[in-house]
Amino acid sequence: LNSADVEPVSASTAHVLGEVCREKQEAAIPLVRLFLHYGKIVPFLSAIASAEVNRTLDPNTIFRGNSLTSKCIDETMKLAGMHYLQVTLKPIIDEICEEHKPCEIDPVKLKESENLETNRENLRHYVDQIFTVITKSGVSCPTVMCDIFFALRESAAKRFQVDLDVRYTAVSSFIFLRFFAPAILSPNLFHLRPHHPDPQTSRTLTLISKTIQTLGSLAKSKSASFKESYMAAFYDYFNDQKYADAVKNFLDLISSSGRWDQKSIETPIMLKEGFMIKRAQGRKRFGMKNFKKRWFRLTNHEFTYHKNKGNTKGDHPLCSIPIENILAVERLEEESFKMKNMFQVIQPERALYIQANNCVEARDWIDILTKVSQCNNKRLATYHPSAYLNGHWLCCKVSADNAPGCTPCTGGLPANIQLDVDGDRETERIYSLFSTYMNKLEKMQEACGSKSVYDGPEQEEYSSFVIDDPQETYKTLKLITSAVHRLEQEHAQYKRDKFKKTKYGSQEHPIGDKSFQCYIRQQSECSTYSI
Repeated sequence: LNSADVEPVSASTAHVLGEVCREKQEAAIPLVRLFLHYGKIVPFLSAIASAEVNRTLDPNTIFRGNSLTSKCIDETMKLAGMHYLQVTLKPIIDEICEEHKPCEIDPVKLKESENLETNRENLRHYVDQIFTVITKSGVSCPTVMCDIFFALRESAAKRFQVDLDVRYTAVSSFIFLRFFAPAILSPNLFHLRPHHPDPQTSRTLTLISKTIQTLGSLAKSKSASFKESYMAAFYDYFNDQKYADAVKNFLDLISSSGRWDQKSIETPIMLKEGFMIKRAQGRKRFGMKNFKKRWFRLTNHEFTYHKNKGNTKGDHPLCSIPIENILAVERLEEESFKMKNMFQVIQPERALYIQANNCVEARDWIDILTKVSQCNNKRLATYHPSAYLNGHWLCCKVSADNAPGCTPCTGGLPANIQLDVDGDRETERIYSLFSTYMNKLEKMQEACGSKSVYDGPEQEEYSSFVIDDPQETYKTLKLITSAVHRLEQEHAQYKRDKFKKTKYGSQEHPIGDKSFQCYIRQQSECSTYSI
């Protein structure tokens, strides 16, 4: 559980488990469940992702291998993002499966009764639908996934400062390549459909998945990324800057974090801006002169408003609210100021009342402000749905302006996930893996000795291990092997004690129990050997 704090992280117990397992997936499943259960998944994934990025030489190959980092993030997205997939993709996947429209665009596979242009139009319509739903779903992305994507973005931007696109490709390689594209391709594996689709629908989903994957990759030469000429021709329709901008805006939102500190190299990410009308703060008298049109800007660091549109160097904001000071964002009842489409941004000292241009824009601002502030520790559980006017709250008539809210906050976004994980069982799985791969642990110890003593060409049998600090890694390996041996002895002692107390034919070990008979045979062999 303390693996994230170990320096270097490659010397940690969790990383060693990933090194000795034959398949990284074996290690990823119990590790992710255990870290999620104890709320330590983000620091751990941040640490191993940063280490992997530092070992990567080419930004184009970032997170492309089947490393422990990739497998752990995949597993986290499967557990944390299942509801996210349900609300995002399920309605459209259901529509595609039920409508059963032909979408084959390969002239070789085209049936006689089908028209190529009609099929292209059907496919284009489905791709547009899914693309729009995905790129507008940023506010629904689970917090734990956003925090992981923020860490990936930071690590990639630090490592490859010249490549400005790497901060996007580091995130898109997971959210598009390993999350949305596989879910579209095989909806039954992600609980979006009860059964595997029929061949025609499966082909449609394959073509959609390929297109969405390429759109999300932000590749510079997208048509060239297709092996098939018919896919390259189809993709020309999507070679429009608006698609790239939509992907970047979506990636900005899901990889932004309000938890900004001075060590972060991240520049503020513009999330939304536009004109709205706000009520002047701190005035006691009510009148129309209190409402003024202002240019609002939201980044992942602060929410500001300016007198005019644009933000030149000399244009300082009239008001700046740090994201960590936003305690809640809720609708404001129309009766407060006899004005529609109003909402309130609640701060520790006061609330800022704002009127959007229409109900859709008001909903968008509420959603995105809630999204960026939902991790704040001091978020409110209750709020006042009406304004404080003439010495009292209009909703509950309480006179104290600092009175607790009278209505529960809506906060209609998934802040995080709660998993029903048995921590002891996952720990037992990790022990079983270490016990199974004991010979690999011993080989890794030899590799540490070889690397620290003989700093020359590595032996081929040791080359598969990632060892950044041989001495620290060796210490960890010694602790692991001694712990495994101690547990094995305790298990053996427990079995011996159980054997002595249990009678063959009892309820615990009925007649015909092969495991008990096998144990008796082992014990008799051990007794004969000792005699």
